[in-house]
Amino acid sequence: MTSLRDRARGCLLGLAAGDALGAPAENLTPAEIRRRWGRLTEIEGGGTDDTEYAIYAASLLVRHGHDLSARDVAAAYRAEIIPRVSGPMRGAGFSELGTVEALRRGLEPPLTGLVHAHGWSDGLAMRAAPYGIFCPGDPAEAARLVEQDGLVSGSGEGILGGRAVAGAVAAAMGGGTPDEVVAAALAVIPADSWTARNVVRVRDVLAAFPAPDERDPGDRDLGGLERDSLELGGSDPGGSELVEALHRAVVVRHYPWTDVAPEAVALALAAFLAGGGEVEASVTFGVSLGRDADTIGAIAGAVAGAARGERGVPARWAARIGPVTGKCLPVVAGRHVLDVADELAEGL
Repeated sequence: MTSLRDRARGCLLGLAAGDALGAPAENLTPAEIRRRWGRLTEIEGGGTDDTEYAIYAASLLVRHGHDLSARDVAAAYRAEIIPRVSGPMRGAGFSELGTVEALRRGLEPPLTGLVHAHGWSDGLAMRAAPYGIFCPGDPAEAARLVEQDGLVSGSGEGILGGRAVAGAVAAAMGGGTPDEVVAAALAVIPADSWTARNVVRVRDVLAAFPAPDERDPGDRDLGGLERDSLELGGSDPGGSELVEALHRAVVVRHYPWTDVAPEAVALALAAFLAGGGEVEASVTFGVSLGRDADTIGAIAGAVAGAARGERGVPARWAARIGPVTGKCLPVVAGRHVLDVADELAEGL
C-alpha cells in the first residue's frame, strides 16, 4: 500500500519533473516540439516559477493549516516576497506580477486578484498541488483552501482552475482511479464553467480514440506505457492526430498568451488520462501538447505522482531535481521539493 508520505513526495517530485521537462517547450507548437525532439523525454535544465510557487504554497499550509485565509496569504506576500523584489520577477506569471503591484498599492484580497486583467491565468493551478496533498481524499476541502490562496492573485476561471487541480490531487492522494480523479476535479467547480466544459471536452476526445488494449498487439514492441501514450493517435506514430483533436477542443488559438487556466488544466488532465495515470506517460504526453508546456507538465506530473507515489517518478528524472534556486522567489531558494513534501505529510 502506498503511504501518504510516499504519495506527497511523488506529487511534488512529479510536479518539479514535469515543470523542468516542459520548460524548453513552453510556448512552442506541437509540430515544433516534434521537429526539435521527436518525443521530449529527458530533462535538460531546471524548473520554473511553477515549482517555486508550489514550494511557497506548501510553506503557507505548514504554517497555517486548515485555518489559512486570503489575508494570511496577502500578509505573507508583503512580508516575504515583495521586500525581496528589487527588480523584475524573473519568470513570474502575469497574475503574480499583477498581484505584487496591487499589494504595493495597498489593496486587499479579493481586490488584489480582480484589479489586474489576468485573473484567468494558470498561476494558481500551477501551485495548487500542495493543497491536494494536505487534504488526502477530501477534494472539497482542498478546493476551499486553494481558493483562499487564489483570492489574492486571481479571479473567476483562474480560481476554478486551481480548485480543479487541488481536487484532482486530493482524490489521487486518496487512491482514486484516473477516472475518479478527473471526476473529483469536476465535482469542485461549476458544471457550466469554462474550465469544466474544457475538461469534459478533452475527456470526450480521448474516449473517441482507441484505448491501449484495443490497438494492434504489435504496438507493445514500441516501448511500454510511454509509447502507449504516444500511440493514442491510432496509426499515427507521433500521436499528432490526438494532439490536434485536443487542441481543437480547448485551445484559444487567437489569444497571444498560453497561460490560460481552463486550457492548461484541461490539457494536463487529458495527459493524465492519456497516460493511464503513469507519471512518465502522462508528463511526456502533456509536454508534447506545447502551449504552456511547463505548467501542463507540472500539473500532469503532480496528479500522476500523487497517484503512483515517489517510485512512480522515473529515477533519471528524480536525479535531475535539486534544490530550487529562487530565481523567481528568493524566499524559497535552497529548498527541495522532497523536504517540502515531508513537511506537508508530517501531520497527515
